[in-house]
Amino acid sequence: MTTVIGFWFGGLLGGSAPAADDAISPPVDFNRDVRPIFNQHCVACHGGVKQAGGLSFVYADSVLAVIDPGSSEDSYLMERVLLPADEEEHMPPSDHGRSLNAAEIDVLKRWIDGGGEWGKHWAFTQPQRAETRSLESDQWSRTRIDPFVLDKMKQQGLAPQADAEPEEWFRRASLDLTGLPPTPAQVDAFLAGVRRDGEDAYRVAADDLLASPAFGERWASVWLDVIRYADSRGLGLDGRRTIWQFRDWVIRAFNEDMPYDQFTVRQLAGDLLPDRTLDDLLATACHRTTQTNEEGGTDDETFRTEAVMDRVNTTWQAWQGVSFGCVQCHSHPYDPIEHKEYYQFLAFFNNTADSDLGNDLPTLAVPVDHEQFDEAFRLDEQADQLWLNEWQLAGELVKDDELWQPISDLELSTNNNTRVLAATVDGVAEYQTTGTVQTRTKVHINGKIDESIEQITALRFTGFPKNEQQALIDSEWGFIVSHLAAKLISQDGTETAIQFEQVISDEPDPLLQPNESLNPKSNHGFGPYSRIHHARTGAFLANPPVQVKPGDRLDVEIAFNDVELGAFPLIAHRGRIAVSQSSGFTEWLTDAERVAARERIAAVRHQRASIRSINTPILVERPQEFARPSRVFDRGNQTTKTDPVDPAIPAFLATPAVEPDASLTRLQMAQWLIGPENPLTARVAVNRFWAQLFGTGIVETQEDFGIAGAPPTHPRLLDDLAVRFRTEMGWSVKTLLRELVLSSTYRQSAEVDAERYEIDPANRWLSRGPRGRLPAETIRDQALFIAGLLSEKQFGPPVHPPLPDGVWKPFQGGDKWATVDPSNPDRYRRTIYTYTKRSIPYPMMASFDAPSREFCSMRRLPSNTPTQALMTLNDATFVEASQALAGRMIAADDDFDQQLRYGFRLATCRQPKQAESVAIRELYDSILQKHDGEEPNQRAAMTAVASVLLNLDEVLTK
Repeated sequence: MTTVIGFWFGGLLGGSAPAADDAISPPVDFNRDVRPIFNQHCVACHGGVKQAGGLSFVYADSVLAVIDPGSSEDSYLMERVLLPADEEEHMPPSDHGRSLNAAEIDVLKRWIDGGGEWGKHWAFTQPQRAETRSLESDQWSRTRIDPFVLDKMKQQGLAPQADAEPEEWFRRASLDLTGLPPTPAQVDAFLAGVRRDGEDAYRVAADDLLASPAFGERWASVWLDVIRYADSRGLGLDGRRTIWQFRDWVIRAFNEDMPYDQFTVRQLAGDLLPDRTLDDLLATACHRTTQTNEEGGTDDETFRTEAVMDRVNTTWQAWQGVSFGCVQCHSHPYDPIEHKEYYQFLAFFNNTADSDLGNDLPTLAVPVDHEQFDEAFRLDEQADQLWLNEWQLAGELVKDDELWQPISDLELSTNNNTRVLAATVDGVAEYQTTGTVQTRTKVHINGKIDESIEQITALRFTGFPKNEQQALIDSEWGFIVSHLAAKLISQDGTETAIQFEQVISDEPDPLLQPNESLNPKSNHGFGPYSRIHHARTGAFLANPPVQVKPGDRLDVEIAFNDVELGAFPLIAHRGRIAVSQSSGFTEWLTDAERVAARERIAAVRHQRASIRSINTPILVERPQEFARPSRVFDRGNQTTKTDPVDPAIPAFLATPAVEPDASLTRLQMAQWLIGPENPLTARVAVNRFWAQLFGTGIVETQEDFGIAGAPPTHPRLLDDLAVRFRTEMGWSVKTLLRELVLSSTYRQSAEVDAERYEIDPANRWLSRGPRGRLPAETIRDQALFIAGLLSEKQFGPPVHPPLPDGVWKPFQGGDKWATVDPSNPDRYRRTIYTYTKRSIPYPMMASFDAPSREFCSMRRLPSNTPTQALMTLNDATFVEASQALAGRMIAADDDFDQQLRYGFRLATCRQPKQAESVAIRELYDSILQKHDGEEPNQRAAMTAVASVLLNLDEVLTK
């Protein structure tokens, strides 16, 4: 990595640094002149990872210890640099690389003599709105971005290309904004508008495209790459995950032009919003798209932690464009981010209730019909609030230790080889398992009841980790009380069963229903699912109360039937039983007002259940009293945890500084991301949208705005757009895209001559219109659209279009790819609705560079392979599209030449030139001559022509 960085920065210097003997030397700029020297020669030994001698050239405070600002002669840094190369203390060491040349030494001297001011990396400073000349000052510019681009062109000795033909711009804008080409009728209407209204026609066309329902489908696919959306869980078995409702949420968000700041906060912390909606809860599925390992025997906590780290890394990549994942194991090699800060930020995500289990809990019942979202959420909120009131009344009794008396003199046994023993801890009797525990263990407890107890109205079970202190560092597998039965045994052997009516958990809305503990056939019930850090308590309320006679003993049997990942029994390794005679429990169960409240809850939940819904995984925060503690992982190894940490924002971006604080929430973190003091969020977003339209971002490395990333080609333009996106545009994506597609920069013809190409082969200076191969989804969708096959149906479960034989071989036999019949329009849905399985990517997507969605992908790197041509010529979808397009051409007109012209225009949005018409006719005739001229062969020849049209370079590119 050092070599790469050194090469890039060496290129930046490019011999252009001022020589020591120049009569006039330009002022030294730290970021432009000094930092590249440090990165090339110093940070390998004195960086973020390795800090030899305690010195790092990543942090200003460290460097100030080896320079004397204002005096290079008195600076220790220069003393070491100026030593003869054969001296042992010469820097850099001879085995590291070459010594600094005269130009580099001169830069360092002039920097130190000028005060040694440390400069922040450009991306970590606040963007500023730039001053630019008015649009009237040149005849080329149409929008505010154009003067910036024109100035850069002129600096490179370039001039703008002429405007593209109107239909060329219209097709380009339509493909970019909606992922679909315009129809011939739409092209005709646009051209008529241009003749009639001039520039206004372009604005009307742009507005129509932005208002199209297809807009959200096109742009959602970009975000789903970033947020690594898939319909499967990844890793191991890679089983199906029902999360398509989130994909639909993203599509609706783009179509509704949800402001990007709201788009951000809702996905990262919608569950914590004070006025949250069901849509806000659904948005948090953004970070439930992490991978899950369902294989038997895997450690739930290991892969849960991996998922949390992925959320941290994805958040920084997606919203900040920073390679924050480097800091998991050590401080960042180049950017000023310390190792500890990674785990302080991780603490924002570490207290969500999800785990690494195949059931995807916690989930939200999301109505299939979006029109029912509000009603469903109203019922959910009503039921939850009613239950919270009831739970709090009972919970106060459960928590009041003065109402409880522990049983003692324990006699213990189990139903299998699991061994238990009695112990006294802090003066209270408890059972403890010893050795290996078996699955489906039942712990039998017989104990003495305190003499003060005259009746039993409730029984309280408290389960503990084996080692309470260690569990706060490394959690243990939790427990589930699958069933609890209790009875009194009198001195004469008479048994009196206790009937339990309700189980009150120590949290109001646990992942599993506590009352399942009353069902002897259930494996679920009360308990900390699936890990335990703290002691957990559940109360079993008796109805009717049971009278206790002197000498009675309590006999309890607790079944722990739940097993996770085939190998881990969820059993409480330490447990205590206490009983209460408080009449408060009986009153809670029998009071008419309380009974009526619970009946109301049941009625509301029954009404909610009548709304057809799909369970979708979401983020839910655990109760603060049971919060997971966070610690630093030594060198990124989660099995070696060191210092405890509280949530915090990394210091290099926190303005003003924010001290670590356990009370900081995920919502506050999300609000910081979109706050005016954050310099990266708007820059990164603008750059991503720019890259989609122009092929390359203003910062080419969309994933890395840090010191190791590429510098912006148009820094003033990027900052100006970032500021205006946040302020004037109100974070409106559609407003931003509208300005870009209406610009003279975007409207240019994509033609390029040899001279222009030699100066700017990659079009980084934007002296011609954007031209590049279409994204994978657009290539398929366009073919279906041109053929007249594309379904306009939106939303819903993923679909299964044709697959080549032999591709579908999942690890899970039950994961079927049921290809729909050609008569079913689901066969021809837009590609965004195709089932996305991480371990078996859809061949069309994989061939055209779409990521597997295992991790955040900020950009797709285009390739050019024979597989792509084979796909568009032979894939079942393209064969069917060719056949359907041939049918459209034949049905369009009785005149054969008009049929060919119609097909060409459907594919390219323009009329064919004479030579093109002749070539198409010759192709048709050559195929026809090979047969007898019968009607079926005429259709076959037209199908071949249609296939060629769909494979034209002009069609596969914009």
